[in-house]
Amino acid sequence: MPFSRYFKAKKTAIALSVLLCASLDFSISYANPASFNPATNLLTVDAVDVKTANGISSYQAVFKLEASQPYRLELVNATPVKRPGGNRAVFDSQTNTLTIPGIELGKQALSAQLQQVSGTTPLTFSVKQLDNFPSSKVFNRIASFPVYLNTNVDAPAVAEIVDVSKDGNTLIYTDGVGKKLGFVDIKQATDPKPLGAVDVGGESTSVAVVGEFALACVNTSASFVAPSGELQVYNIATRTKVATHSLGGQPDAVAVSPDGKFAAIVIENERDETLGKGEPPQAPSGFLMIVDLQGNPDQWKLRKVSLDGIATLFPNDAEPEYVDINNNNIAAVTLQENNHIVLVDLASGKIINHFSAGKTDTTKLDIKEEKPPIISLTGSEIQRAREPDGIAWLSNELFATANEGDLSGGNRGFTVFNTKGEVIHDAGNALEHATVRNGHYPESRSENKGNEPENIDYAQYGDDRYMFVASERASVIFVYRVTDKGYELTQTLPSALSPEGIKAIPQRNLLVSASELDDRAAGVRSGLTIYQLQHGPANYPVILSADRADGTPMPWAALSGLSLDRSSKNRAYVIPDSYFQQSRIYGVDLGRSPVILDKETLLKDDLGLLAAIAPKQVNADKTVNLDLEGISTSALGGFWLASEGAGTINDTAAPVTSQNLLVHATANGSIDKVVTLPASVNNRQARFGFEGVAAVGSQANEVLYVAFQREWLNDPINHVRIGRYDVASAQWSFYYYPLDAGETPATGGWVGLSEITALGTNEFAVIERDNKANTDARIKRIYRFSLAGLQPLADPAVGSTPAFPLITKKLVYDLIPELQATGGMVIEKIEGMTVSPEGDAFIVTDNDGVNGSNGETQGFRLPGLFK
Repeated sequence: MPFSRYFKAKKTAIALSVLLCASLDFSISYANPASFNPATNLLTVDAVDVKTANGISSYQAVFKLEASQPYRLELVNATPVKRPGGNRAVFDSQTNTLTIPGIELGKQALSAQLQQVSGTTPLTFSVKQLDNFPSSKVFNRIASFPVYLNTNVDAPAVAEIVDVSKDGNTLIYTDGVGKKLGFVDIKQATDPKPLGAVDVGGESTSVAVVGEFALACVNTSASFVAPSGELQVYNIATRTKVATHSLGGQPDAVAVSPDGKFAAIVIENERDETLGKGEPPQAPSGFLMIVDLQGNPDQWKLRKVSLDGIATLFPNDAEPEYVDINNNNIAAVTLQENNHIVLVDLASGKIINHFSAGKTDTTKLDIKEEKPPIISLTGSEIQRAREPDGIAWLSNELFATANEGDLSGGNRGFTVFNTKGEVIHDAGNALEHATVRNGHYPESRSENKGNEPENIDYAQYGDDRYMFVASERASVIFVYRVTDKGYELTQTLPSALSPEGIKAIPQRNLLVSASELDDRAAGVRSGLTIYQLQHGPANYPVILSADRADGTPMPWAALSGLSLDRSSKNRAYVIPDSYFQQSRIYGVDLGRSPVILDKETLLKDDLGLLAAIAPKQVNADKTVNLDLEGISTSALGGFWLASEGAGTINDTAAPVTSQNLLVHATANGSIDKVVTLPASVNNRQARFGFEGVAAVGSQANEVLYVAFQREWLNDPINHVRIGRYDVASAQWSFYYYPLDAGETPATGGWVGLSEITALGTNEFAVIERDNKANTDARIKRIYRFSLAGLQPLADPAVGSTPAFPLITKKLVYDLIPELQATGGMVIEKIEGMTVSPEGDAFIVTDNDGVNGSNGETQGFRLPGLFK
């Protein structure tokens, strides 16, 4: 079958710029998912998306460059591969053209367009056009590796700190929960492979690589007052232990000098946080251990450096946290609880300088945790201790700290110091505002260090210098470009939940983060996230917010419904669910990339209509707290909104606290109509209620259709309601929609509806999904159905099984491959969908307000899905 038949009219994983560079004497120094061998004239493209009736598959494609003018490419082979994330070229099936962005010609950047040559067998492309293209190098996520793949899917396993072999092909990470050291093959970075994990006999806390060896720090402490630990040395190739050294205390971090002569190990001897108020001083004090890496690993010598009597706060309880080493073999050590930094000359073992990390004033922060939450960037923290955790040298004179905080500090950012202890740069509120703008702000941490920068790394990729800051609570990696002019935030990358470790791999244009939380029942798996420096646009974020009038970013998260504007193809509206108080509607500019939330309209119960039905959902200022799960623009003007009820009838553990409602609001957010379900239906309520609303018809005969997520009392198993509400007659009637049976391998799974959108008067599309994420996810599907010829029925008396007419559905699209192609783990909640008059589908996911979630929001445009 011709390969061209399977090309998909969306972003694909072809990057033919390497070919053009070879054939047209271009030079390229940054990664693309393709390679060209001039000896054989073969171009290997790592992945090409292929659309079939069952979804999208991916193939490695091999093209042969023909010696002709103009240049031509002949397809010679296609092999199935795992679909990667990262930047992709675009193939237009209507014009049979392939567009590739980001080709470097010296300092100039070009884009290329290839044209399919009709009637050729095998399939052939010609070079059609080359254009100037703005130079753009970005980090894109290309793969994720859940670390249970090295152990057992049912057993907790984490990745905390990660390093890489000298050839850049093997990742080594610590699994403190499983008491293991794990290994991952990343020769093919888009498809990491498990190499297994070795037992270390204690809590593995840190790892660093020197030559062919991995240095693993292992906590073997019997108690806080009797700390102990080991340095275990492993041959990376064989994954066997070759030496063990006693450390005389509990190790927390290890670093190897750039020249491979020394290792520096932080012996934290951490305090017992349950003892008294959990504050220092608590004996024994920590120290620094220097390892002289001379001879075989079993011959290495260890030297102890006392850190006592240095810090002002707790001079007899140093409790060091992290360490990094510069090219002069100077180790910079953070004493987090002491808010102090120490510089140690490793050759002599002498402390050459030490100083306080200082305090800062930070403004325009959210420093209060309300219930329900709301993000208010109006607070300040005055003279807050930085209390740094991670540290990284930027040069032999400058280093940066991630100011996580512990006892009473943490300024929610990072600071650049020189070796004299002078502050060169402080991030201020930049990281907090970036998380708000990206929808990643962890409001539940507002009173406790906010986004909480945990770790930091630095590396030079070609001519460009980058600093990376890992945010533990926002689950992002901030990318800063370092120049002679300063520090510029260029990207905010999504990671798995709670990144702890971060490793730059510039020799392969890669970056890796390690995330330490793992909870299968909650849909969270610990993993390694791999990013690649590529040409072209950034693939994340897909949504950003504009500034409010006060210059702070508009807060948003937990998006749960989507609707297009009726008069503008580039305008849409999206809503948050009940996670936040003060329900609102966001206006969205779809004409920009990323799309921009540029307007927010608060809902208000000015007429008292909601207060008459649900007074507890109305605030004193007339704003409302609804669980908005669906939105549709209305023929009457304004919006119809579906608010999900809470609780289940006759359930004492989770009683009904609110009903499912339809609310009409004007364009300015004023509620002018509230619709309730019939009493018989309310008496069947289950906690999974309204999940979307679709309005059809004209002003005189507008009809609303509502999707119920799961079965209610007396509904047959796997049959959920589609409610029909005639606005003019105020009458409810119902259909049954047949759900797919659950397919998840994990226990406790269910399947339900998440959205409904109109395709016509009687034609609709829905999102059907399970409640699983990551590798347990199975059902994230778009179906369509027609109601033509079906007569809905009113609800019968409670106690009887309804006999509503059963809808026949048709599978339109499997979203699992789309979610996998982001390079991340599959997101559970696919919540919003709308369809344009041209048949393009728009999809958005719900990040649960960054509560038990990595905060990632994905959005997809599927051109022509409903043509």
